[in-house]
Amino acid sequence: MDQALSEWMKGGGPESDIVISSRIRLARNVQSYPFPMLATNHQSEEVMNLAKKVADDEEFQEVASFEWLPLSEMNDLQRRVFVEKHLISPNLANDSRNGAVILSDNEAISIMVNEEDHLRIQCLYPGLQIKEAWALANQMDDLFEAQMNYAFDEQRGFLTSCPTNVGTGLRASVMLHLPALVLTQQINRILSAVNQVGLAVRGIYGEGTEALGNLFQVSNQITLGQSEEEIMDNLHSVVKQIIEHERAARTKLMSESKNRIMDRVQRSYGILAHAHIIDSKEASQRLSDLRLGIDLALIQGVAACSYNELMVMTQPGFLQQYSGTQLSPEERDMRRAQMIRERIGSTPG
Repeated sequence: MDQALSEWMKGGGPESDIVISSRIRLARNVQSYPFPMLATNHQSEEVMNLAKKVADDEEFQEVASFEWLPLSEMNDLQRRVFVEKHLISPNLANDSRNGAVILSDNEAISIMVNEEDHLRIQCLYPGLQIKEAWALANQMDDLFEAQMNYAFDEQRGFLTSCPTNVGTGLRASVMLHLPALVLTQQINRILSAVNQVGLAVRGIYGEGTEALGNLFQVSNQITLGQSEEEIMDNLHSVVKQIIEHERAARTKLMSESKNRIMDRVQRSYGILAHAHIIDSKEASQRLSDLRLGIDLALIQGVAACSYNELMVMTQPGFLQQYSGTQLSPEERDMRRAQMIRERIGSTPG
């Protein structure tokens, strides 16, 4: 709870200068039980017991060391931290009566129970590793299926609460840092092209959220009528093209506007290293500039993983959890600035 950087985030992974993470999420439901939104408390508790039985199984624990965490035993602040670390969804955090999360010790595997569906199996890898995340998610899925009867239709595939997940129940997504495409004003054209090939672009925390700090989440929209391999191949191919466009934009910036880019990243570094008050939106943008400066070798002595860590540490929930107390908005802005100074620079005397 007090560590912003999950263990899985410490490895760079392929294309890690642009791709922050790859995620596979599988939606599954138990046959003969209503979807969570229609289930009674008793039915939801029964699903919880079924999931916990699987999680306690010796074969399950051989994959990794897991902990069973009922959401009802967490306070609002703790649930918010889990959302900021991408371990649970805002939906589960807001309706946690009979919900739980089964979490691996390195936080690469997070299984939500009684969210929109009975099970949401999520696996996270650093960099562009969609296939690796799929292999792990598929392994966890098999362990659940061995002890549960899934709601499945021969024609429609896996049955889910939301029709957009029916079929494979697979949502594959990649988190990308695209500052150069934003600075060169190419981002709207690129994202429009992405939408036309059946992919969705969302903000840092998924559907309906803002692309803070030039972070964009690209995922499949189609789950019915395509195999898991086809979905992942399509996403991987499009993401590789986005990476090429971002790299080309960075090269263009360095050849045509190096002094302006150097000024931008150094200004942001200076503000981050010395500011005493900074809100979350400005911090996200300045940290994006910092990460671009690190990747372009314009800033030395700051590790790229510091960016990943600070993107979580500077969120409101984590700031308060780390401080051990509720903070007012101004106090959060002051604590955020202090935390950034401690990580990347010294406080001016």
